[in-house]
Amino acid sequence: MADDLLVIIPTRGRPQAIPEIMAAWDDTGATADLLFCVDKDDPELAAYKAQAKAYADDARVRFVYWARKRLVGTLNQAAVKNADAYRFLAFMGDDHRPRPADRPWDERFRECLSGGPGIVYGNDLLQGEKMATAVAMTSDIVQTLGYFTPPQLEHLCADLVWIDWGNGMQRITYLPDVIIEHLHPAAGKAPSDAGYEEVNSSEQVSKDAAAYYAYRDEGGLGADLAKLRKLVEEAG
Repeated sequence: MADDLLVIIPTRGRPQAIPEIMAAWDDTGATADLLFCVDKDDPELAAYKAQAKAYADDARVRFVYWARKRLVGTLNQAAVKNADAYRFLAFMGDDHRPRPADRPWDERFRECLSGGPGIVYGNDLLQGEKMATAVAMTSDIVQTLGYFTPPQLEHLCADLVWIDWGNGMQRITYLPDVIIEHLHPAAGKAPSDAGYEEVNSSEQVSKDAAAYYAYRDEGGLGADLAKLRKLVEEAG
């Protein structure tokens, strides 16, 4: 099925990213659906709505406009709402760009996830195997846990959690030849803007790091892994 994979893209302040992402879809031959999640209070809201109008006839693309919940809250809301409709769910930032290869990246993701509950990610040319900065998982993971990312996080450290889940389930695949480039200022591939300044502030780093370590070390991760291991066992 061409519509069994949904890529959720929370976005803020970067409407110019939409045509770039769509060009990347076309350049790679991707057939995955896209859901752009826009904050109702985004200062660029009118520009986002203009982009939505431009792609209104593209069956792959949807836009939603919600009250701001930060990246994790938005991602979780979108994932839970769509988990029953799609076999696989994925996350990309609005600064990720899939790159052409011998086979479409989304075809490779589907192939890796078709054997049952699991997680797959590609090479972002920044963190590589260390962090799943763009990731896909089977929807039954979201249905089992009730979220795509632990809700105590706001923006950072989700990529560490996905690695923890996949390793704990023993159902994770890293595809080094599947390039989903992260055009991040840390790699010198994008200028800083208000969004990057907010999420990379010392306050945000400290807050999300503390939340991650508490989740990892104080029972949250263990409880989630127990559910995920049971899911794998029941899937056979």
